[in-house]
Amino acid sequence: MDKTQNNKAWFLVLPVLLLVAFSAVLPLMTVVNYAFNDTFGQNEFFWEGLGWFEEMVTSDRLHDALGRQILFSGIILLIEVPLGIFIALNMPGKGFWGSFCLVLMALPLLIPFNVVGTIWQIFGRVDIGLLGHGLAALGIDYNYTNDPIDAWVTLIVMDVWHWTSLVALLAYAGLQSIPQAYYQAARIDQATRWSVFRYIELPKMKGVLLIAVLLRFMDSFMIYTEPFVLTGGGPGNSTTFLSIDLAKMATGQFDLGPAAAFSLMYFCVILLISWVFYTAMTNLDREENR
Repeated sequence: MDKTQNNKAWFLVLPVLLLVAFSAVLPLMTVVNYAFNDTFGQNEFFWEGLGWFEEMVTSDRLHDALGRQILFSGIILLIEVPLGIFIALNMPGKGFWGSFCLVLMALPLLIPFNVVGTIWQIFGRVDIGLLGHGLAALGIDYNYTNDPIDAWVTLIVMDVWHWTSLVALLAYAGLQSIPQAYYQAARIDQATRWSVFRYIELPKMKGVLLIAVLLRFMDSFMIYTEPFVLTGGGPGNSTTFLSIDLAKMATGQFDLGPAAAFSLMYFCVILLISWVFYTAMTNLDREENR
């Protein structure tokens, strides 16, 4: 006898759907409206078509911000992923010190983004900051508010300090999931430390490392609060990334049409890259399950 299906459980999901629609879908539709229209206020819109998108695609300002963003994300990944793996390999596996290291590594992740920017803003000041004052005492000409290179170095070191723990914790979790039988077989074969890492640990960490790369790329590609608090996009435009440039265009210059087109293009780039990483992770899972 067929059982009657009760679909009343969908009513429990309804509040979540309404919340998502209110907080995500409706604002997105507003952005889409501004991206294809022009307005002079009083809620009057004039069809613009793809004009704002063409303006953004050919904008040198957008190209410069995109170049800075890609460079920053590339540097972050090249530093944080190998460093996180190295830290995870040298962390104690069990016992008190293992738990202590896990808690210690998790502490930077608990600090809010604006607080991180404020900490490094004070830390790097030449007059009162420990870093700035210490470098000045050593005779090093350091000033992140005036020198673009110093600003970039400070931003990179700040991000490495804040987010390397995430890569290390994910890599550590991947290492702990490796059965001890693999290490016993490696000892019997008298494999070197590099061989153990190359043929046992690294292949078993591929899944978590792909997640780490995805998370770190998305966060670094959308970074806003920390550089805005630390440098404000300066000196000049040297640290004006895509998110900061978008905020200046929308709220500073009040160019709602170009800013809306800019944000949609920004969103599509993030979505495309996330899809590429998701496809890679799915293919990896399929190969491991064969």
